[in-house]
Parts: sequence; structure tokens; C-alpha cells
Amino acid sequence: MRIIALSTLKAFWEGRRAYSDAREPVLAWYRHTLRADWASPADVKAEFGNASILRDGRVVFNIAGNKYRLVAWINYPYRVVYVRFIGTHAQYDAVDAQTI
Repeated sequence: MRIIALSTLKAFWEGRRAYSDAREPVLAWYRHTLRADWASPADVKAEFGNASILRDGRVVFNIAGNKYRLVAWINYPYRVVYVRFIGTHAQYDAVDAQTI
């Protein structure tokens, strides 16, 4: 899969000292996703059982033992993952995962 954009993820863990612990778990998700070949939401669920599949290609991943949430929009035919949001649970609760 191609991931757009690593810079969004990097900005998150570098932006605040409190989120520096997200670096390794986020990079682990990134490396795993780069090697993935997801053709459907079922493929995502097979690899990330705790991922939440939303409408229209949106997926919510739990990162760092469910400490952080990552929302992605996946274009399955083109094998592209667009990072739409990463943040804490409180930050996630303040956004609409379907429209972000």
C-alpha cells in the first residue's frame, strides 16, 4: 500500500512531548501497512482485528495499545491509504471520523 502522508504522522509525535511515545507504534503500523495489499475492508480486518471499518473506505486504527486513534481513508482499487487524522481518544471524540 502507498501511504499519504508520513509527514502527518511525524508531525503528531514530534508536535508535543506528550505524544513522543507514539513514534514506535505509529512506525510499526506504517511499516506493516506499506507491506499490505488490501483489496477490501475484510483484508484490513484480517490483519488488524481491532480496526473499525466505517463507511466509504474509512478505517479507524487503534495505536499504542488503544492510546491513540488513526483515521485513514483507503482507496482499495489504487492501494492508497490517506491518513486523515491521528490523535488521542479525547481528540478523536471531538471529530467526525466520516468527514475529517
